[in-house]
Amino acid sequence: MSAVPELIAGIDEVGRGPLAGPVVTAAVILDVRRPIAGLADSKTLTPARREVLAEAIRARALAYAYGRAEVEEIDRINILQATLLAMQRALEALPFCPDRVMVDGNRCPVTRLPVIAIPKGDRLIPAISAASILAKVARDEEMRVYDCLYPGYGLARHKGYPTCMHLEALQHLGVLPIHRRSFAPVRQLLA
Repeated sequence: MSAVPELIAGIDEVGRGPLAGPVVTAAVILDVRRPIAGLADSKTLTPARREVLAEAIRARALAYAYGRAEVEEIDRINILQATLLAMQRALEALPFCPDRVMVDGNRCPVTRLPVIAIPKGDRLIPAISAASILAKVARDEEMRVYDCLYPGYGLARHKGYPTCMHLEALQHLGVLPIHRRSFAPVRQLLA
């Protein structure tokens, strides 16, 4: 009789640095009997490759779930606390509890489960890589929707990050409801 494999949930976030949009997290429990080749830190993959891998993850993982913190929460409790809250929400949204949780970075969300933070975990741990990919694909899609709702800001291109294009659009077009008012470039415009 073979031992039951330990169920490890990997968690990662996307969207800590942008001036606009939510921070999005994913929690993924991979099936060790159905490995997915090519998992890596989402930032190192092309958008097309992320889409292919996201489809494979959704089809073959034992479980996955998303969490998020909205702009208002980010502004109220700060980006670090909002990120940890979004991670907690992703973990709580899983259909069953893992045995252990591994988080990319150096901070852990509040949970009753054994949890460890692993710097560069999205490069080292397949479940964290998978979470990184799902979170990135989900947030990028949301930013493409915002791009249609708010033309002229280039949100589909820069995904809300403080690029020259985004900062110029903020100067000329103004602050949107999806902008984080607590972030310096936005706060300075509103002052």
